[in-house]
Amino acid sequence: MTRGTVYLVGAGPGDPGLLTLRGGELLVTCDAIVYDALANPALLALASVAERTNPVELHDVGKRGGTSESARQDDINNLLVRLGKEGKRVVRLKGGDPLVFGRGSEEAQALAAAGVPFEIVPGVTAGIAAPAYAGIPVTHRGVATSITFVTGHEDPTKETTTVDWHALAKSGGTIVLYMGVKTLPNIVAALTAGGMPSDTPAAAIQWGTYTRQRTVTATLTTLAAAIAREGLSAPVITVIGPVVALRDEIAWFDRRPLFGKRIVVTRARSQAASLRERLIAAGADVIEMPATRVEPADSEPLQDALGRLSDFAWLILTSQNAVRVFWDALRATGGDARSLAGVKIAAVGPATADALLEHGLAVDLSPKRFVAEGLLDALRDRRDVKGKRVLYAAAEGARELLQEGLEEIGATVERITLYRSVPDGEGAAELRDRLSRGEADLVTFTSASSVKAFVQAVGADAAVKAPAASIGPITSDAAREAGLDVAVEASRSTIDGLVEAITEYFASASA
Repeated sequence: MTRGTVYLVGAGPGDPGLLTLRGGELLVTCDAIVYDALANPALLALASVAERTNPVELHDVGKRGGTSESARQDDINNLLVRLGKEGKRVVRLKGGDPLVFGRGSEEAQALAAAGVPFEIVPGVTAGIAAPAYAGIPVTHRGVATSITFVTGHEDPTKETTTVDWHALAKSGGTIVLYMGVKTLPNIVAALTAGGMPSDTPAAAIQWGTYTRQRTVTATLTTLAAAIAREGLSAPVITVIGPVVALRDEIAWFDRRPLFGKRIVVTRARSQAASLRERLIAAGADVIEMPATRVEPADSEPLQDALGRLSDFAWLILTSQNAVRVFWDALRATGGDARSLAGVKIAAVGPATADALLEHGLAVDLSPKRFVAEGLLDALRDRRDVKGKRVLYAAAEGARELLQEGLEEIGATVERITLYRSVPDGEGAAELRDRLSRGEADLVTFTSASSVKAFVQAVGADAAVKAPAASIGPITSDAAREAGLDVAVEASRSTIDGLVEAITEYFASASA
């Protein structure tokens, strides 16, 4: 057997954006991932979508509160050694930093003893990141000049302890507890016995850096009761010290406009990223269920049209998907932007225009209203449409309005179907259950086809459990026909317009 390399990679505290560049590089190039329960699943998705010859091996070795499902450390060590000796590039993905209460050093010892090469890739530890996302600096000039990280598994009531709680009580710095919910009452008793004032500010942060983060502030002696009252459970980071009082001034993460709102994104997976990222940036907890996926239609009509581009005065594209399919087909024939040198291009809106511009194609016409009616009105105002040939490349099932309107103007329209949106029910059962339990505040729709596919996937009863947010009037009409309550409609039919409308909706609801 050949020897591979094992990379002990810190996954960070939860927010995928906090993964280091080195960690990201390894995830998309490795052969196997051995991951903890606290590693964000989004990181595994990053690895699975990377271009690779063989699919990445996934090994779940998460520890779950000492239950029978938890992996034993010796078994994890043996697995890493075996995979390394098989010649694999292995990412051992550990929550936070691998050497901060992560037992990464024990795994490194096992690898070293077995002669397996390894590398340690530090990560952002939760003891710093979770307080930062809660608006609590672990140090602050004139308030705290030292930090002590302590594992909450160290029970101060046992006969022998490696933590000098009395010294910590008098240190004057910040104490950060990992995994200390169950032992917190005993820790508080030890600290107060050591002389720490009972009114010392304290905070507990659950799921730090995730969009479902929750923060409870209290005092040293009242924090345990506050945690129980609010129902916080692991994973929790506890911060004790005067710096907690600064949260009132510099809290930011949980003050974003959509913080705590659970919003369903039904957009096709190929397009969902832009909407998901904007919602998350505004603080939302995004639940993804792509209602549709895009499938290319019969390519023969498109290939025929591409061979006759000089016959057309205009090319009309009405979506980013249309741009992608059209461009891929054009490049497959050896063509590029120069092939459209004599053709004017019309796009239904800025998103479509931007997608074209990425390929060096600037549009000649984009309407003020980002719908087919707006595009038709703009074309009516031009003198170079009547009597001209127009190539209209659209999705299957697109409305006839644009074609019929152009023909009324006097244009000759050749319409070809580029793609079809088909239902994608992945995650439908889980989402149906969450909708039924009232765990979604809003469901977003960016097309009439996504409405239809969503209702088919989750069922009519579950579909009406949460209000809808629509990107525009056509989508709203489809949602109402399906019996959905359209609470939000974007005034601008763009992703940014939809997010703005959602933000305004929740702001007015809380006013």
